[in-house]
Amino acid sequence: QVQLVESGGGAVQTGGSLKLSCAVSGVTFSSDNAITWYRQAPGKQRSLVAAMAGDTTSHVESVVGRFTISRDIAKNMFYLQMNSLKPEDTAVYFCKLRARAPGQNDWSDYWGQGTQVTVSS
Repeated sequence: QVQLVESGGGAVQTGGSLKLSCAVSGVTFSSDNAITWYRQAPGKQRSLVAAMAGDTTSHVESVVGRFTISRDIAKNMFYLQMNSLKPEDTAVYFCKLRARAPGQNDWSDYWGQGTQVTVSS
């Protein structure tokens, strides 16, 4: 069973930093697995924040220069480093992994449970 467990959310003041982690279990984690971070602010739709496929990363314009997606395959973890946080970054953050479950041929998306990030002014 593929599972993603997030950690690292919390409350910080403007300009602060947080590092979100997503622990992967139940699947062999490699550079073949696309990883993504999304966020959902109150009353808004879930939106993509950062993604990594192979060695290529991308970040939504509003977080460029402040957020960085990364992974540690040996630890079965991927991360979102968030610096210079702003109140508009307040949201529930979700990690997503695209993977093939053991014994399965099809690729599926697996989601973490979400972690709250609150940035106060």
